Amino acid sequence: MSAQDDQPLKRVLVTGGAGYIGSHVIFALQQTRRYKVISIDNHHNSSPKALERVAQIARDSLPSTASEKDKDSAEIDAHTVDLTKRDEIRKVFEKYGKGGIWGVVHIAAYKAVGESTEIPLTYYENNVSATVYLLQIMSEFDCTRIVYSSSATVYGTPPVIPIPETTRLEAHSPYGKTKVMCETIISDLCSAEPKRWRGLSLRYFNPAGAHPSGLIGEAPIGRPGNLFPLLAAIAVGRQPNDLKVFGNDYPTPDGTCVRDYLHVLDLAKGHLLALDALAPESKVFDNCPSDARYKAYNLGKGKGMSVLQIVEAMRKATGFDFKYEIVGRRRGDVPDLTADPSLAEKELGFKAKEDLETMCRDLWNWQTKNPNGYDS
Repeated sequence: MSAQDDQPLKRVLVTGGAGYIGSHVIFALQQTRRYKVISIDNHHNSSPKALERVAQIARDSLPSTASEKDKDSAEIDAHTVDLTKRDEIRKVFEKYGKGGIWGVVHIAAYKAVGESTEIPLTYYENNVSATVYLLQIMSEFDCTRIVYSSSATVYGTPPVIPIPETTRLEAHSPYGKTKVMCETIISDLCSAEPKRWRGLSLRYFNPAGAHPSGLIGEAPIGRPGNLFPLLAAIAVGRQPNDLKVFGNDYPTPDGTCVRDYLHVLDLAKGHLLALDALAPESKVFDNCPSDARYKAYNLGKGKGMSVLQIVEAMRKATGFDFKYEIVGRRRGDVPDLTADPSLAEKELGFKAKEDLETMCRDLWNWQTKNPNGYDS
């Protein structure tokens, strides 16, 4: 019997657990059978069915010799909670008591760049206030490890491509600014109480694809705001075949915006590596410039793809003939966001292995099995 077998499961709270990223992060945590997942989500842009499906994947992958502990790791403690309501967060923490939750992966947020320019106050409340409330309740219950879901939008228009983590933070949209603020708050907290807090911000580039089972995937409510799910919805006939490409006069190879896409399961594994790096024996904070135990990492492939390249890759995967129209640039869009992922590769052991073809194939598999998302 290994030392790990007699260790109890570590309870990890995932906010936004029913969302696209959240459900895949829960999958990665459950695969280890070392964590007991607690999910909180208000289902503003997600379905509770995602949690049932991801638990089903975990149950189905248990060996016949699974222990009671293994079986417990496949069940999710799901709570419907609004993070802008402190009392609702506190109720969840009270259930497990002081020190009862080992760490938090904070993913829940509103995330549409365009929408954030129209309703900035809603974004500041939901993304920034909610993070402050969460951190306050965490502190109250001696839960002082956090992995924060940040974004490449914190870089604004970066001076250097590929983008290193040392780039100054200068977001253009209210959404991007909420991410900069939350990173700053967590960093300040780690500086104020270096003996208590450990935090890692993960600056995601553009996740795509789905779990290969086709049981979980990206299921935005309404017209998808992101390119991949929009193309999938068009190909499956749920959205009209009238893609608008915002600008083809950018300083990029084909004039359209370039983004760094990575498979959502590679991204999910990055969260697992980050969570493990918050353990007491971890070495990732040894080279921090001060005694604050806080760092930020890019999670990307380090390879940019243009809008038109994605359209072509999805055409190959789906066999669908996409029609698109070039229109004017969209406010807040940046020409090129390609990651330099070498720091996460070196310090966390992160690698975004899956290629564009696999992302398209897995997305299309999910979409054809679930033409109307979780309500299919």
